[in-house]
Amino acid sequence: MRPEAKAGILDIAPYVPGASKAAGHAKPIKLSANENPLGCSEKARAAYLASADELHLYPDARTSRLRAAIAAKYGLEPERLLFGAGSDELFSIACMAYLGAGDNMVQPQYGFAAWAIAAHAAGGAVKSAPERNYTVDVDAILATVDRRTRIVFIANPANPTGTWLPFGEIERLHAALPGNVLLVLDGAYSECAVGLRGYSAGLEWARDKENVLVTRTFSKMYGLASLRIGWGYAPARVVEALDRIRLPFSISRGGEAAAVAALEDEAFLQRSVDALTSGRIKLREGLAALGARTLPSAANFITATFDNTGLPAEQIAAELARGGILVRHLRNYGMPDWLRISVGSETELKALLERLGLIVEAAKARV
Repeated sequence: MRPEAKAGILDIAPYVPGASKAAGHAKPIKLSANENPLGCSEKARAAYLASADELHLYPDARTSRLRAAIAAKYGLEPERLLFGAGSDELFSIACMAYLGAGDNMVQPQYGFAAWAIAAHAAGGAVKSAPERNYTVDVDAILATVDRRTRIVFIANPANPTGTWLPFGEIERLHAALPGNVLLVLDGAYSECAVGLRGYSAGLEWARDKENVLVTRTFSKMYGLASLRIGWGYAPARVVEALDRIRLPFSISRGGEAAAVAALEDEAFLQRSVDALTSGRIKLREGLAALGARTLPSAANFITATFDNTGLPAEQIAAELARGGILVRHLRNYGMPDWLRISVGSETELKALLERLGLIVEAAKARV
């Protein structure tokens, strides 16, 4: 006799994070996890360190300071905000609250892996809608929704492709969904898409919607990935349901202090956006010069394939790792010919492109 996990749990493919170690390299160049190459705001760092005297105290269960700061910055009702250990916790509790045996959630073909894990753990099924040119296809999503669909997940910009939808397409999707389906708009990369014509994160639009949960994170452009701070905006009934099963104290005191300071440091955020914008262009152009095909990206990474050169993505990732440079091979996303490469610093991108150039030249010499 021994405890057995409930049916289906051991069938779930575990989340695979971006590589963080390269044999023989104590500090590899890590372009595998979409982290901010500028680090975080010095004000956020100082606020985090200042909280060290409070390590013996439980966090504020209501995340009151951060709640007030986000509400003020975005003009949102504070009581409609949710907080979790990264966006991932919000995805998990949404599935726990709205999915049961026989229900399903619908996602794009190349959906973020944490969504499916959350759905399966809750006992629901996962239905994936085909994408068009690695971009979410609203009509395909709608065709995949059936009477047992309870949640639709969309990331805009998307991970792992980086592609994005004009907000009119999100509006069209929502208008055609049944009212009992929760639309989750994952905005982890929203800050990366600032300034794109036709783009919106959807916060203001969601104000009068009864079935929309918009999620955001401090992990990407704010550079607080290790602190795991996610938040969401939803109608009162959704917030009430999710708050009942949300883990208590999932936002630490230090994390909350850092996030409040990061939110106030608009100058650091702007520097991060500027660095991303210029770095994304340099990376795309550098990859194209080496013969790669790239997907149009509104995120802090470029998704690329060297299939035109005959170089397998897995081989490229392995050879880069031997040189101390880590990228994300997208085999586990059903994209075995593709690599996801984070926009790093100028120095990091220079090293990456030089190493890729050597790999491509070596491959040509072997032909």
